Amino acid sequence: MPPPELTLRRRMLVLAICCMSLLIVSLDNTVLNVALPSMAREFDTSISGMQWTIDAYTLVLAALLMLAGSTADRVGRRRIFKAGLVIFTIASVLCSLAPNLESLVAFRMIQAVGGSMLNPVAMSIITNTFTKPVERARAIGVWGGVVGISMAAGPIIGGVLVDSVGWRSIFWINLPVGLAALLLTMRYVPESRAPRPRRTDPVGQLLVIVLLGTLTYAIIEAPTAGLTSPLIIGLAAAALLALLGLLAYEPRRADPLIDLRFFRSAPFSGATVIAVSAFAALGGFLFLSTLYLQNVRGLSALDAGVWMLPMAAVTLVCAPLSGSLVGSRGPRLPLLIAGIAMTASGVLFAAFDAETTNATLFLGYVLFGLGFGFVNAPITNTAVSGMPRAQAGVAAAVASTSRQIGQTLGVAVIGAVLASGIGASSYATAFTEASRPAWWIITGCGLAVLLLGALTSGRWARETARRTAERLDAAPQRALADTTLAP
Repeated sequence: MPPPELTLRRRMLVLAICCMSLLIVSLDNTVLNVALPSMAREFDTSISGMQWTIDAYTLVLAALLMLAGSTADRVGRRRIFKAGLVIFTIASVLCSLAPNLESLVAFRMIQAVGGSMLNPVAMSIITNTFTKPVERARAIGVWGGVVGISMAAGPIIGGVLVDSVGWRSIFWINLPVGLAALLLTMRYVPESRAPRPRRTDPVGQLLVIVLLGTLTYAIIEAPTAGLTSPLIIGLAAAALLALLGLLAYEPRRADPLIDLRFFRSAPFSGATVIAVSAFAALGGFLFLSTLYLQNVRGLSALDAGVWMLPMAAVTLVCAPLSGSLVGSRGPRLPLLIAGIAMTASGVLFAAFDAETTNATLFLGYVLFGLGFGFVNAPITNTAVSGMPRAQAGVAAAVASTSRQIGQTLGVAVIGAVLASGIGASSYATAFTEASRPAWWIITGCGLAVLLLGALTSGRWARETARRTAERLDAAPQRALADTTLAP
């Protein structure tokens, strides 16, 4: 059922409500990073324990995003969006009451169930509200700006709360925003569904959970268990089998959880890999920065937040600019700027030890903020542009899933590399040398954004997107004609 025609004021209000959901989800992640050292001290946990407080959330989120997107297209986007707000808000309160690390990880997983119903569904609502390409690109630019706001406000808010009240208070801020978004959604957001509802895919969903869960667990626990341990080898084998199962099973379904035909579009495939690379770099960057500023430099949570403010402020400025550029000139220029800036930032830390002086540390943060500010809008716009509107929820969910997979892998890989390098040494003596390979990984992620951005934004790539959209549009019509003509 297509959404009713809305006035400009109503459309902007819908955009604001959707951005509120993104704000609490994004703010939750940035605030949590600042609080990690305080959590580690209270729960007496290691690097792997800190990794799990982040990855337990992003892992569940990544596993359920596509299910949430397709379910919203089927049963109603507003309905799923409201359910997500309720679950996320309640789980945030539970996180603030967690008595130990295990409980916190469990409550973070519940929080992720709600979060999976927010961002991709909100993006689908935006896509169906702003139907003109230029308006949609600008709306997505505003959406990306909210990520910048969360990055700018998150470290400062988190630092103030952690230093004055304690780390548990970082979860309280989700309560008023979540309740306000819920009430406004009930009043102003119209219901919408896909014209052709998609059926559930329990086998595909199970395979996705096995793939992401076993891969992440293997990466995080490899430094402790050893790469050749039966546990790690068994987990890696399970992940490989789940991947092969997905590739074999999904094309045979009429309504797959992951429609592999999307990946025939070079821009869509490029946006997916760029999202994984960019958010892996972000997850690793924030993880390294938090540990360095608080555990090596000995800064308070608030002072660490202030140090990360330049990165966040540049992201805040560049995100809407990127959206405008995508709307007027396409995704190529923003992706090239993003790739160059993120690569330069990684090289600055990996080759020149940027963290050892205030000037180079500041420059490294600004460059990364510039790159990340430009990368988000072209990812989202490319993922949904050219796709049939009936598939908007699934296409947006794949893009959001790619982000979460990237952040999950970034924290897991960077944390594992750092833990292996530090070993039994102290942070102060071993961090710079131990983090060097991690910074080279972040550099590689920036280079992937640059190369793929150039490769998948040209004329050839746009032609593959056009052909893919035609096939996706034609398939339901053929299925309907076959049903109508059947005796």
